[in-house]
Amino acid sequence: MKKIVTILGARPQFVKAAVLSRIIAKKEEFEEVIIHTGQHYDANMSDIFFTEMEIPVPKYNLNINGLSHGEMTGQMIEKIEEVLLHEKPEAIVVYGDTNSTIAGALAAKKLDIKVVHVEAGLRSFNMKMPEEINRILTDRISDLLFCPTDTAVNNLKMEGFDNFDAEVIKCGDIMKDAVEYYSRFSEEKSKIIASLKLNDRSFILATIHRQENTDDLDKLKSIFEGLELISKEAKVVIPLHPRTRKILEKNNLSYDVEIIDAVGYFDMLELLKHCLLVITDSGGLQKEAFFNKKPCIIAREETEWIELVENGFATLVGSNKQKMLEAFQIYNNIALDYSINLYGTEIGVSIYNKLKNSILY
Repeated sequence: MKKIVTILGARPQFVKAAVLSRIIAKKEEFEEVIIHTGQHYDANMSDIFFTEMEIPVPKYNLNINGLSHGEMTGQMIEKIEEVLLHEKPEAIVVYGDTNSTIAGALAAKKLDIKVVHVEAGLRSFNMKMPEEINRILTDRISDLLFCPTDTAVNNLKMEGFDNFDAEVIKCGDIMKDAVEYYSRFSEEKSKIIASLKLNDRSFILATIHRQENTDDLDKLKSIFEGLELISKEAKVVIPLHPRTRKILEKNNLSYDVEIIDAVGYFDMLELLKHCLLVITDSGGLQKEAFFNKKPCIIAREETEWIELVENGFATLVGSNKQKMLEAFQIYNNIALDYSINLYGTEIGVSIYNKLKNSILY
């Protein structure tokens, strides 16, 4: 039996991997070995996803976290290489744009192991973002690049990938499969709406965690001031990333919004289903908002998911609290048509079939 090693480290990767892992387990044509780098180590940011989402328990947990970018990535490369030498897979699969992504790709490529990048071709064109560096470098050394959108494919064409020994495939967004599958169980498994005493479409769901926002105190203050302004018109509920919480506490910052601990995936799905709209700096949550037919206010200056903005489902406001409030007021008074299919169907099956043909034949 051929072997695939899947490398995970952060929440969005667990969500995406759940789709493909479930298909691999059913088909029984491959053995999947999962490496969890430990990049997200809070139980609500990591462990809970494996228990909730039917993802096989990782065979390896590297427990690498809480370090600088360079030290974290270096340790990951070293430890992943050890595993790959022992497991000898035909291919590795990496997702997204984290330190775990680039570390896995580098370790595999130097051992002449095929690199498969799911969610390839995304670009913010902001080289100050660590994620942008990770995704560009991962794409360049990948053998199979699964792109979620035409924009992602065109980005790679502009970078010369037609001339590289790599295959670029538009497959759609695998997170769409995850939302559609797990939404069937989320109401049964989550009691968060009742426990927080939330009414349908009566609250705003917000998440803030990007380094560009959390590491700039002026930006962080402005964003939370904007959330506080909006809270005068509708309750704002914020499942707070542990890093953001630490920064707020360190600087003695508090705001009149409802801050709760980071939540598991089913809780997040229920919050998405029942909220009025989403305010976030998360790439993944922008799309999850769309899949749940909710408008999104993006607390960033740019987005990789430009089709959401172009079609009116999302608005970029950066850290400008006044723009945030204006966007809320607009979305609070219009109805959007979500019938457009921006991200494909049965994406996981498409990726699996292409992966199988590439490895087996």
